[in-house]
Amino acid sequence: MLIRRLAAEERLTDSFPIQGYAFEASPMTAARVEEFRAYLPYNSGNRTLVAEEDGQAVAAASAVPMRQNLRGRVLPMAGVAGVATHPLARRRGHVRALLHRLLDEMRDEGHALTALYPFRASFYERFGYVGLPAPRRVTVSPAHLGALLRADLPGELGWERIAAGWDGYLAFTERCLAERHGFAVFPEFRAVGLRDRDDRWLLTARVDGTTVGAITYRIDDHGGELVGDDLLATDPYARALLLQFFARHVDQVERVSFAVPADELPELWLTDLAVRVEARVAGPGSPAPMARLLSLDALAGLPAGPGRVRVELVGDRWLAGTYLLDGATGHLEVCGEAAGAGTPAATLTAAGLSALAYGVLDPAEVDVRGLGRVPPDAAAELRRIFPRALPYLFADF
Repeated sequence: MLIRRLAAEERLTDSFPIQGYAFEASPMTAARVEEFRAYLPYNSGNRTLVAEEDGQAVAAASAVPMRQNLRGRVLPMAGVAGVATHPLARRRGHVRALLHRLLDEMRDEGHALTALYPFRASFYERFGYVGLPAPRRVTVSPAHLGALLRADLPGELGWERIAAGWDGYLAFTERCLAERHGFAVFPEFRAVGLRDRDDRWLLTARVDGTTVGAITYRIDDHGGELVGDDLLATDPYARALLLQFFARHVDQVERVSFAVPADELPELWLTDLAVRVEARVAGPGSPAPMARLLSLDALAGLPAGPGRVRVELVGDRWLAGTYLLDGATGHLEVCGEAAGAGTPAATLTAAGLSALAYGVLDPAEVDVRGLGRVPPDAAAELRRIFPRALPYLFADF
């Protein structure tokens, strides 16, 4: 088996067909195959590797160079996508070899984090990934939002096609990146696909000319559904402005739907609000995202509580070793230690440490899940260092 990096045009013949078979209806029509050429510019900065046998590509994997907020710090993140194997070459270790090489290279280039949407979570847990919350999908009749039409809210709305409002929308997502734990954004070469397709309306909430909320959406038909993407709002006023706009569609659509972060509680937005809120997670078609640390440099300097604990990281290609984690100053210090420096108080896998860093599991849950051995004293220290937090990935890839 030979692993090599593809040049841009090679994606049409070497990786896109394998990925298309894995993730799309097949056999694909000639017209659909030709459409792949239009995708090339939006993959231009990706790193795509293929595994070859006898000169033929049998497996592929790509990494998108992204950025993600981890507890207030924005770090380079490798978004892994398009992991697929030819049906006659599956279960022969090609994906494992590709992922090791791909993450080696992305880590060497400074990507301290990585995230993906798995075909099966247990497979990627073995590579150190841990689950992140899935976004919630809210479905509501615009009639049930009618109470908001009587509300006097600060700010005003902007409404335009996404291409026309692209610069402002991009700037607002950059603000969300700086402020929201877990939030991740695409590089420019990938992000502009939304602008170029121009198949969404853009609704923005603004106060004194500053954007405080935004959502992209489309309407599928008269009497049908207003289908929103992620509802982004910096505060309840901004969110209410956006929902007030949806209420005005009561005589146009039957229902409105959109995605919200896991920490939103739509059932409490209004009294007597009839609303459906759901997060469907099922393989292979509806996965929740996963993420992991690729380098302990991601932890250095993070806001932390006053805990102090020595941990051993085991079974990982990139993080294995013994480390002292110290949050006494309010910012985390990570010190690598020699084997004789002291007995570790806890043993963690990469997935276990990533779960604590992203704030998705309590130390006791890490122990229960088999992602480490965490005695009560060590759990107390780790709980202080890594307070629980709910990340919101946002980017879908």
